[in-house]
Amino acid sequence: MKPGIHPAYGPVVFRDRAADHAFLTRSTAASRTEKTIEWEDGNTYPVVDVEISSVSHPFYTGTARVLDTAGRVERFERRYGRREQG
Repeated sequence: MKPGIHPAYGPVVFRDRAADHAFLTRSTAASRTEKTIEWEDGNTYPVVDVEISSVSHPFYTGTARVLDTAGRVERFERRYGRREQG
C-alpha cells in the first residue's frame, strides 16, 4: 500500500441514538464533532452517532411492514382502468 493516501483505520464506537445502544468496532469512519467516549475496557474511543443500526432497524427487529403490492396494482386498475395490450 502507498503510504499517506489511506484513511486512518482504528477502533471506533458506533452509538445508535434511536435504541441507546453502542458497539465497538474498527472503521475508517471519523467522528464529525470529535466526540469521545470511555468504553467498558477503560479506554477512550471516538464516537460516531448513527440514526439506525441492526438494533433499531425494523427489518431486524421484526416490526417491518409488508407492502401489499398486488392490492396496489388492483386498486390502480380499478381507478384508472386496465392498459390496452398492443
